[in-house]
Amino acid sequence: MNGPCLRGQFEQTKVKSTIQNPIVYVGADVAKDSIEIHTHHFKLPASISNSSAGIDSLIRRLKKASENIHVICEATGVYHKSLVRALHREGIALSVINPRQVRDFARACGTLAKTDKIDAAVLTNFGQRMEPSPSLPPNPVDLELAALSARRRVLVETHAAEAKRLKQSDDSFTLASIKDHLQYLQKQIAYCEKAIEKLISECQRMKIQVEELSTVKGVGFQSATQLMAACPELGTLSKREIAALAGLAPVCRDSGGYRGKRTIYGGRLSMRCALYMAAISASRFNPILKTFYQRLIAAGKPFKVAITAVMRKLLIALNAIANKTRLTLTLAQAEAQALASCSP
Repeated sequence: MNGPCLRGQFEQTKVKSTIQNPIVYVGADVAKDSIEIHTHHFKLPASISNSSAGIDSLIRRLKKASENIHVICEATGVYHKSLVRALHREGIALSVINPRQVRDFARACGTLAKTDKIDAAVLTNFGQRMEPSPSLPPNPVDLELAALSARRRVLVETHAAEAKRLKQSDDSFTLASIKDHLQYLQKQIAYCEKAIEKLISECQRMKIQVEELSTVKGVGFQSATQLMAACPELGTLSKREIAALAGLAPVCRDSGGYRGKRTIYGGRLSMRCALYMAAISASRFNPILKTFYQRLIAAGKPFKVAITAVMRKLLIALNAIANKTRLTLTLAQAEAQALASCSP
């Protein structure tokens, strides 16, 4: 049943795309070893290897086929990054979509079956129907900061787990092994932190941004860098968009006269992790957020609700600071370029 319906939907969108939309959408379902390809407008290999050779061959075909191509793929951990880097390098437009959004779109179209081939066709259909904005190429410095921060987070989590095991063991060999491992992890954490500090110090934009974010009581160097690594969009979005991106925007669940309980949903876990400890500190030492937090607790709000509200308020404030910093840097760069062009 899904097959005929799927073909009918794609034939309809094919006509619509040809008449009204000159953009040629190409769906790319990325797996660890292969990439399934789908488009309506010209012939492409149904599958390529997820390797440099396979991606290069796809790019050559795309360039020969059309100049106005828009590739649609899902965020698949690390597997999609090689394709994304190559397409950005060659100047081919692409959008990296949340897999949950694509799956919901497929269900809305009546497509319940799920295979790599069907997913590639769904991605093409998603592009034609939704016309997503192209994803901007990431800044190499932002990518390096994200990698260093992710590694530090893993090391810190492993250190915490080993520290718990140290308290739970009484075997002499196990205790000695855990202590040696803890020392090793502590050194690795220190190496990561030094690398992050070096990266921040060498990038004027990040250095100024970290300094400005750290002026907020409760936000230290690590909290600021972790948030910047988790959210390179900080300072470029509205307060509602940034809260939704972090998953800190309460979701309504109302129907008729029923008023459901508001809960947060989705968003980037890494952003919430970066904000949590900062919010705990801010609820104790930041005069404004401390008063806000205590008012919520006095009103009978549970701890999780109160601290989530503090996280959201803190994020909105940091987003405003980052936005102001970006504008200041942009104006300074424009002024420097103007002065340079006027100099003899």
